[in-house]
Amino acid sequence: MTIRVLVVDDQELLRTAFRVLIDAEDDMEVVGEAAEGTEAVRLATSASPDVVVMDVRMPTMDGIEATRRITSSRGDGIPRVLILTTFDLDEYVFDAMRAGASGFVLKSGPLAELLNAIRVVAAGEALLPPNSLRVG
Repeated sequence: MTIRVLVVDDQELLRTAFRVLIDAEDDMEVVGEAAEGTEAVRLATSASPDVVVMDVRMPTMDGIEATRRITSSRGDGIPRVLILTTFDLDEYVFDAMRAGASGFVLKSGPLAELLNAIRVVAAGEALLPPNSLRVG
């Protein structure tokens, strides 16, 4: 089975890089790209992705609100959302999870981590960064 991925990031260079890297995987294909949340919500329905790789900070509608709208949709085939950000802030993790995200990955991590995260959330599991689970 091929994992269908929607890439959402306001930086064109990053979207292009993610698309090329994801499309190079035998078990994944990029089915769409969006530069902001409103477009992501529309494409989450029309492109039928399995996983949405969603940036947090974007103009017009941020990734947290777009995630909330995507995951609150009704019907079959609601995609899982993997939040991708440069910011390692617990607030984003908790907001993203409350909005319905299935996982959270830092852009500064290795490529293999992103690809593994896509596979994990596509399989229906949750993925949290270890440091988001700190107590105290």
